[in-house]
Amino acid sequence: MSYMMQGIKQIDNQELKDMLKQNDKETMVIDVREPEEFDAGHIPGVSLLPMHQIPGMIQGFEADREYVFICRSGNRSQNVAMYLKQQGLDRITNVEGGMMFWDGDVKGGVENVIEAPDQLKQTINQK
Repeated sequence: MSYMMQGIKQIDNQELKDMLKQNDKETMVIDVREPEEFDAGHIPGVSLLPMHQIPGMIQGFEADREYVFICRSGNRSQNVAMYLKQQGLDRITNVEGGMMFWDGDVKGGVENVIEAPDQLKQTINQK
């Protein structure tokens, strides 16, 4: 069940699974781990945007879209969420426990890498 921590909405695995099943075009799930971590195992269809690249991509984020962030444990993604909230984005969510607690499908390899701000506007999570 979702709750707030440091002004950021937190969701658990089941809520993320439900969100991914809905495939809502207004919601984008982003993995903020490093490419090597993502390559070792990630949620199929989720986009990769490493944490250190977020500041350079800020102009690509849209205020009317919801962004859900995940990392290994939930700490980096929480920091990204807090940073984006400070930049004026309100529809920000963190996945509690991150990939350490993820019990759904996992895929290896690198795919759906966000490399430019305009990709944030175009990328839709794929199933």
